[in-house]
Amino acid sequence: MVLTVCPNPSIDTYAWLETFALGQTNRIGQVKEYPGGKGIHVAMALKELDCPVSLMGNWAGPNGDWIKNSPKLRGIEIVGPQLSGNTRKCFTFRSDIDKKIDNTELLEPGPYMTAQDWELFLSQFNVALNHCDLVCLSGSWPKGAPEDAYHQLLQLCEKAGKKAILDCSGSQLNNALKGKFFGLHINEDEAKAIFGTIDHSEINKILKNRVSLLALTKGKDGLFLYRDNDYIHANVVLKEVKSTVGSGDCLTAGIAYAIFNELRLDQIASYGVACGAANCMNEDLGILRRKDVDELLPLVKLTQNGHQAISEH
Repeated sequence: MVLTVCPNPSIDTYAWLETFALGQTNRIGQVKEYPGGKGIHVAMALKELDCPVSLMGNWAGPNGDWIKNSPKLRGIEIVGPQLSGNTRKCFTFRSDIDKKIDNTELLEPGPYMTAQDWELFLSQFNVALNHCDLVCLSGSWPKGAPEDAYHQLLQLCEKAGKKAILDCSGSQLNNALKGKFFGLHINEDEAKAIFGTIDHSEINKILKNRVSLLALTKGKDGLFLYRDNDYIHANVVLKEVKSTVGSGDCLTAGIAYAIFNELRLDQIASYGVACGAANCMNEDLGILRRKDVDELLPLVKLTQNGHQAISEH
């Protein structure tokens, strides 16, 4: 199966407002709540694709229990330590009137992770590695976690002979890049912050001896996917975008699904783009529908090593 790791889960909350007035009372008209966190989005997408998946996170308080018991996670094996405090909530504000605040996010910090919590997480992660073929590591860590937490997990994956795909930013990404691992998904903002450029070929040269598979996403410009000396550009155009929240996580899930099933590079790119786009067709946060993915796959435009490519799905 695929092991997805979500170190800092959340209850993702849609909150509808007409507008937002600073220094005044603002009333939320409607609220919808979903299991959230990048790794949870990946796990839910893999489940929708009928891929066997387990989810490892740090869980805390009533919010953590709410996520684990959510019907949307039914059928996903859930593991990971219990922390003190309470799992965070992350708000996405929606407005049909004031487009300046539409899709604005407000993120709580979540619980604190002690040194003992970290040691327990490492121990449980080692056990989980024995039951998976591929690992997806996604998102932020609770306060108190080591700055090189992902680097340590990636070393354990390498030692166990497991491929791992990383999707994170900041100091965690900087520290992870001190070692070698299989796959990396970054967007253009993260690329600019880490490498000082969004040129996909330059970034691939920088990572050539550290990462085997590079997935660089550039929003409407699509996905640039490298594996060793080959690269593919993939994109699909949508008539309507309902929500972009979680689209990068669903793209990661599509790539993981294709790798788990040992598909070709062009198919890996197609599934990644189709899954990311399928999320945008759905109002629900970080959730895709398999039928949307199947409909989008034939519409994905591929360019392989600078030449138009045809993929059979």
